[in-house]
Amino acid sequence: MAYNKRLDGRKTKELREMEARSGVIPNADGSAYFRVGNTVVYVAVYGPRPAPRFLANPTKGILRFHYNMMPFSGYGSRIRPGHKRRSQEIGKVMTGALEPVVDLSKYPNTIVDVFVELPQTDAGTRCAAISASSIALADAGIPMTDMVASVAVGQVDGTVVADLTYNEEAYDAIVSDIPVAVIHGSKEISLLQMDGEIKKEDLITALDMAVEVTEEIHCLQVEALTKRFMVQ
Repeated sequence: MAYNKRLDGRKTKELREMEARSGVIPNADGSAYFRVGNTVVYVAVYGPRPAPRFLANPTKGILRFHYNMMPFSGYGSRIRPGHKRRSQEIGKVMTGALEPVVDLSKYPNTIVDVFVELPQTDAGTRCAAISASSIALADAGIPMTDMVASVAVGQVDGTVVADLTYNEEAYDAIVSDIPVAVIHGSKEISLLQMDGEIKKEDLITALDMAVEVTEEIHCLQVEALTKRFMVQ
């Protein structure tokens, strides 16, 4: 049976309910809270500060991400605490997604650490983390040429949809999950991953959908930062 009606009743391009705030962690240089559906992420930015000697780059500063899902954050079994290969992999993915818009050329031999904590998850975790990190970096005053917004698009039993939930990822049919990050101004894609199967023409449709719906996320990012600095 074709997937004609989404499990939570949303339209194909409709995102889950979202919420974003900046400046939520007082002792950080910059921070953000981002929620999409039941996925919640907090981000804290520290730096630029002197880099460890083995990482120092005399031509520019280094951007480094630390990604962590808390033990009871998600569906299913308890997540084992501590450093994990998946967390390290997602940290590198996030670096690649955000480095194109971060300019640390004026901060040689320094490092900017971005700590990402997820206390509650329901799919789309790396996408929510990227969107939140873009807010937190801007909140910290890190030089940026643009904002990056991220969403997972994909196909569930032949239907292309945006912002998949855990239940959609686990749907008993052919499913593809495609995390995408989009640089707002240029519409360039700074992250593209895929898990599952999808035809070429449907992939193109999904990517076009990602560029379209990340506009909504970008508006939320700007609103969070505007509210933060209007208050001060």
